Amino acid sequence: MFEGRAQADGEAQGEVVFNTSMFGYQEMLTDPSYRGQILVLTAPHVGNVGVNHEDAEGRRVGAQGLVVPDLEVAPSNWRARESLPAYLQRFGVPYAWGFDTRALVLHLRRQGALPGALVCGGAATARRARELAAQARGTDGCDLTGGVAADGVFAWGEGSWRASGRRPREGAARVRVVVLDCGVKRSILRRLVDAGAEVLVAPPSLSAGEVLALEPAGVVLSNGPGDPAAVTRVIALVGELLGRLPLLGICLGHQLLALAMGGRTYKLPFGHHGANHPVRHQDTGEVWITSQNHNYAVDAHWLPAGARVTMVNLTDGSVEGVAAPQLRAEGIQFHPEAGPGPHDALGVFARFVARCREGGR
Repeated sequence: MFEGRAQADGEAQGEVVFNTSMFGYQEMLTDPSYRGQILVLTAPHVGNVGVNHEDAEGRRVGAQGLVVPDLEVAPSNWRARESLPAYLQRFGVPYAWGFDTRALVLHLRRQGALPGALVCGGAATARRARELAAQARGTDGCDLTGGVAADGVFAWGEGSWRASGRRPREGAARVRVVVLDCGVKRSILRRLVDAGAEVLVAPPSLSAGEVLALEPAGVVLSNGPGDPAAVTRVIALVGELLGRLPLLGICLGHQLLALAMGGRTYKLPFGHHGANHPVRHQDTGEVWITSQNHNYAVDAHWLPAGARVTMVNLTDGSVEGVAAPQLRAEGIQFHPEAGPGPHDALGVFARFVARCREGGR
């Protein structure tokens, strides 16, 4: 059991994971992929720049709870509209600080991602913490997409230019791309708009016929939380779309794409959560530094004929990209939108929109 300090009462249960990025705490917290997880950050100070409207990646905080070494309650930044503690309290998300998060990370690296509990405030006791931790469950076998997906179809027209206020000049006519929202980050939608897409966001509960009725030139399968093997309805939907139009899977969407092609996924020991993961392209030898947030990976040995591994993680050799040209499908495990993270992979969006414009060739 690890101890720290908390200002407000609150309890959370979930899978305890850590992110090693030194920046971007608001983007991490609001990433819907953290649904069902308690987030541990190793950056020495968190909350210095507060929070703002532009950097939120979802409608609410995605993580179940937050644990940090030191928390700043009085931010100093011209973009700040609220302090991080006030923001978390508004969404009812418990948080605590004063933890030796590096020791906690070492524990998780040895034991793997573990179910756990965060108990804060005056009612917090070691007994209560142990009771909740014993009842907590991880993400194995859990389809968590229903709690973060869109309720209906809607258009998204905002690009990444919004923060600067300088709208880019329009070029070629836009091509319609449907994003199946399993927990999509707003940065993914913005980058698609930047690349020339007319973006429609759709819930993954649609049938293949309903998706095709939207007349897309291509479909993006978004990131999201939970165990990909448990998202059976979306796997079946993707299977019906394969070969009919260009598909791009991102993170969870990449895993769902592989499963729809007959592949398998497995759980990593402690997942990839951070903004400095090196990934090598198998064809060009290029190495990209990428942003990642996932606990599961595609098993290369179970990919079907016609599908191949295109990118690998240089840290552990896990699959970071797959392609099935005959099915006009591509998947990438990392987050190319870089929210937060490096911009090495932003070209993924432009290439996909170009494929959609050319009919998937």
